[in-house]
Amino acid sequence: MPGQGRIRVDVLTIFPSLFAPFLDEAMVGIARRKGAAEIAVHDLREWTRDRHRTVDDAPYGGGPGMVMKPEPLVDAIEAIAGAKGPERKAHVVLLSPQGRRLDQAGMETFSQCEHLVLVCGRYEGVDQRAIDLGVDEEVSIGDYVLSGGEVPAMVLIEGIARLLPGVLGNPESAETDSFQARNQGLLEGPHYTRPAVYRDRAVPEVLRSGDHGAVARWRAERAQERTQERRPDLTGARGDPKR
Repeated sequence: MPGQGRIRVDVLTIFPSLFAPFLDEAMVGIARRKGAAEIAVHDLREWTRDRHRTVDDAPYGGGPGMVMKPEPLVDAIEAIAGAKGPERKAHVVLLSPQGRRLDQAGMETFSQCEHLVLVCGRYEGVDQRAIDLGVDEEVSIGDYVLSGGEVPAMVLIEGIARLLPGVLGNPESAETDSFQARNQGLLEGPHYTRPAVYRDRAVPEVLRSGDHGAVARWRAERAQERTQERRPDLTGARGDPKR
């Protein structure tokens, strides 16, 4: 669902206190203060049905670890986003190592949503029935495993916040980031600031020349070189950006 430059994000977690300082600082704090993002964090245990507020249980079939139970998860998701189906107005994302790997294009797509619900998994995993009944998409932030989905949820929120209109001091900053289409999907090249010379290392003369065309060409060349060196998977066989 396309947004109008404003997004609501609901986070489901068993560790809500992890988010408090994160939501008040830097780009995320700016997005909230400017009204570009409304973010609410919910304690999943509020939807449990027993006096111990149980959210996990041993896996059927045996094996190590515990599995997040379906009842509180599905109840919580439906309370916030509605039942899964065409009438649902939110997009529910489970942060999971089994999900689609998040990239900058994905960040841009998510930033256009009106309402996101981020589900933070824990333990050995989430009961598949909760995924089938409540989740629209699984997303991973990389090919590694963390203890839970809270940090990945923060990564997604941070990446979205800086793309919202009015959040960055200079909107062009986001357009020239690594992986952006305007940067041909390449990594950014090196950056320099004052002083002009530091420990006998001088800023490249072209950056001090005032020749904007020459600066643009230098930056494009350095971006191509850095991408070839560090992320050749982002470039084609001849060094051209992948299409």
